[in-house]
Amino acid sequence: MRLLIITNNPSRASFRQRIGIHLDLLRKEGIDCRIAKLPSGMLARRALFASARNFDGVLLHRKMFTALDSFWMRHYGRRVIFDFDDAIMYSDRKPEQTSKIRMHRFGRSVALSCAVIAGNRYLADHARRYSANVHILPTALDVRAYDMKRPRPGDQAVRLVWIGSDTTLKYLYEIRPALEEIGERFPHTILRIVCNRFLDLETMPVERRMWSKETEAVDLMTSDIGLAPLPDDPFTRGKCGFKILQYQAAGLPVVASPVGVNEDFVQNGRTGFLARNRSEWIENLAILINNPDMRVAFGRSGRTEVEKFDARVIGRDLCRIIVESLERGRD
Repeated sequence: MRLLIITNNPSRASFRQRIGIHLDLLRKEGIDCRIAKLPSGMLARRALFASARNFDGVLLHRKMFTALDSFWMRHYGRRVIFDFDDAIMYSDRKPEQTSKIRMHRFGRSVALSCAVIAGNRYLADHARRYSANVHILPTALDVRAYDMKRPRPGDQAVRLVWIGSDTTLKYLYEIRPALEEIGERFPHTILRIVCNRFLDLETMPVERRMWSKETEAVDLMTSDIGLAPLPDDPFTRGKCGFKILQYQAAGLPVVASPVGVNEDFVQNGRTGFLARNRSEWIENLAILINNPDMRVAFGRSGRTEVEKFDARVIGRDLCRIIVESLERGRD
């Protein structure tokens, strides 16, 4: 079975964790995958879609078809599986404003597909408006990457950690006032940021860690409390909570906004706390800072929960969905 995988950017985190992490398993199971970046030029796109004739199907990751894209894909007659893990039908810059263009492209892409793979329930509900064959498949991570000895810094500081891309750093700014107050009340706290951009605080030292695939696990495992703030809007409700899974794999308790899957991933009072406003962020962080035994207990519980999101589990489900979807086309 041959599969053409089309994405906008094979190097971005979304592709690495939803598709790239599973490629070895897919190939082992007899699915020969070719990865192609969707070009911007019309003729180049047509040539790519024409090449789909040499494959049993197409896996479209996160990109939405234009009307012309859809015409050519129908013309070349290959089955399409659509995978997405963000609320791409909304703009992250103006999430409250419905974009007719985005909605039309999303509906078109879903309707054209023989199967849809959504990263969470919220996204799946949007897809079910246009398709009856929608699967929910969470983003996976390699839990074994966090199975290493936990080297501890020599100081006695409590490290709050946030990991993410430069485009989501704005969400950390949302809780800056709470972090400033925590810094005033607890002089031994440090904020560690794992990213390629950073912010500064007046009351708390900030450790800057450039993101790297080779060092992200150690950067998290040598921290103490994971942060997952999010505003509540139509775009952020589609977030798949990957940083929470990373924190839990690293054995960290988590404080998160109760938005989207955050509310599912963080078991309040068992693996971490949910914080709805500034006072709750301050209160919950203070509890964890003052209780190292609680941090350890929450971290162990989170580590147990995250096993269900391991790539070895999610990868088998992805393989099954692809095979079943493409084999229907041979009937």
